[in-house]
Amino acid sequence: MEASSHAAHLHDVHEAHHEHEMSFWQKYIFSTDHKVIGVQYGVTALLFLLFGFSLMMMMRWQLAYPQQPIPVVGGLLQKMLGAEMVADKILENGAKIPGVMSADLYNAFGAMHGTIMVFLAIVPLAFAAFGNLIVPLQIGAVDMAFPRVNMVSYQSYFIGGAIMLASFFVPGGAARSGWTSYSPLATLADRSHLFNGQTFWIIGMVFLITSSLLGAVNFIATIIQLRAPGMTWMRLPFFVWAQFVTAFLLLLAFPPLEAAAVMQLADNLVGTSFFLPSGLVVSGTPVPVSGGGSPLLWQHLFWFLGHPEVYVLILPGMGMVAEIIANNTRKPIWGYKSLVYSVLAIGFLSFIVWAHHMYLTGMGTKISTFFQTTTMIISIPSVIILTCLFISLWGGSIRFNTPMLFSLAFLPMFGIGGLTGLPLGFNFSDLHLHDTYYVIAHFHYVVAPGTIFALFAGIYYWYPKVTGRFMSEFWGKVHFWLSLIFMNLIFQPMFAQGMAGLNRRMADGGATYAESDSVIGFAPAILKANVGISHAAWLLGVAQLPFIINFFVSIAKGRRVESDNPWGATTLEWQTPTPPPHGNFTKPIEVHRGPYEYSVPGHAADFTPQNAPESLHKA
Repeated sequence: MEASSHAAHLHDVHEAHHEHEMSFWQKYIFSTDHKVIGVQYGVTALLFLLFGFSLMMMMRWQLAYPQQPIPVVGGLLQKMLGAEMVADKILENGAKIPGVMSADLYNAFGAMHGTIMVFLAIVPLAFAAFGNLIVPLQIGAVDMAFPRVNMVSYQSYFIGGAIMLASFFVPGGAARSGWTSYSPLATLADRSHLFNGQTFWIIGMVFLITSSLLGAVNFIATIIQLRAPGMTWMRLPFFVWAQFVTAFLLLLAFPPLEAAAVMQLADNLVGTSFFLPSGLVVSGTPVPVSGGGSPLLWQHLFWFLGHPEVYVLILPGMGMVAEIIANNTRKPIWGYKSLVYSVLAIGFLSFIVWAHHMYLTGMGTKISTFFQTTTMIISIPSVIILTCLFISLWGGSIRFNTPMLFSLAFLPMFGIGGLTGLPLGFNFSDLHLHDTYYVIAHFHYVVAPGTIFALFAGIYYWYPKVTGRFMSEFWGKVHFWLSLIFMNLIFQPMFAQGMAGLNRRMADGGATYAESDSVIGFAPAILKANVGISHAAWLLGVAQLPFIINFFVSIAKGRRVESDNPWGATTLEWQTPTPPPHGNFTKPIEVHRGPYEYSVPGHAADFTPQNAPESLHKA
């Protein structure tokens, strides 16, 4: 009965599609097809990823060469943002060279780099883009549970991104109170303009959070309700489990931040004091606010989202890496159930570790001990997942293609990120490392050569299914090796800088203290490292050119796939036509086995698709 209703649903979808041919706007702009929406999310998120990376490259110039004009784009920046933000350098002969970044602009670029990379690039790409493209296909569904909600989710994301970009051009410039938007700084940083960059930041965040909540509800409903007949919970691919837990994290963690954003907006615009304490004095002048609010309340509400957000960033990447490793070792993932239980444990524990970001707030020893303990405990399921993936390599017939190279690099890079997080989980060591470059290195090892490498692996792996063509293997490997080298040259030295006490908030990279006495000054090597790190960052930007060119050129000129399953994979997304049509499947889908039946003894081929009847694959 279940299989016949699934077949009827497929028939209805195809009939409706053929009866009404959609216009260009309906098909590509206001589409309700999960695959089109996934591509919309993917392309938009990649553009934001490039923009956020560009902000960082300009910040790195300021850190390497303080008060020197930014080459090439300095004059353009001054024309776009004004002389207040981008000043002139006056030479001895009186000539002026535009392009000197002000401290305010550095702060704005820093705040927007973090905001864009997390909320506009990596989360939409990992969760929304890959989730929309792959999850319905992997569970045998014809679409998401709520297609119109899916469309509105993307539109809300797009509007939020547009508002964030517009904030660069309002009086006073973009938000410059950090990507965490701590109060009271976020309210007091620019009181000369009512609708300033900070106000735009908050409004943009409300749209982005709304987008994530709509998407989360949709994914949860889709995975629970629309699985194909035979697709039991323990037959789900691990990528689907990762997306399922990620959706719950977003659904439960984002509402407190959305409420906090509305309260901070009220503090900024209508004179409330949700986060503003009594007795505030700025530059010797009392601030005329009613007071009585708590700045720590904002921190609690932000980090209650902020730490689950770390796992929102990493869990989809882990899911992609698991799919690619299983496919390219030609053997089942080792410890599938351990992976599932570990990702569920991470989902639960991620809600009781947030205050380890707040040890410097005067937290008592009993509370700090609790959060230290939970932080150490949450590392255990992460280690289990890494261990399962490492053991899966043992005895495999490994294919070292581009997706596999990025997946293999993910393992030690994420391992470094996780291991270096342990000192930050203890309050006695975090007191010294907090707000230094050590924190930047730790976090970026998790999300740059960690999550972003997983995203690159996913793009190279599923690109043939979406386009019907392969990306160039040669240029993919060039992209991989250059990215791996320069990523490490950027972030490894930051650990040393952080342990030396170099604060990440200084717009000149510590040059202010270069001539100070030995007590507060930094060793010359610590400051000179900024130059090497910056050059590595710019070379990392150059290293992305092969990927960008490869991505777009391969759409028209890449090698065509020779079958609908070019990687010889077992999961259901490879059992559809290439690219998948509206409705996804051309015949009813019924699942007969788990997701990773590779190299099964007695079978004719070294892979057995989930929907293949047992009799068809016996030798």
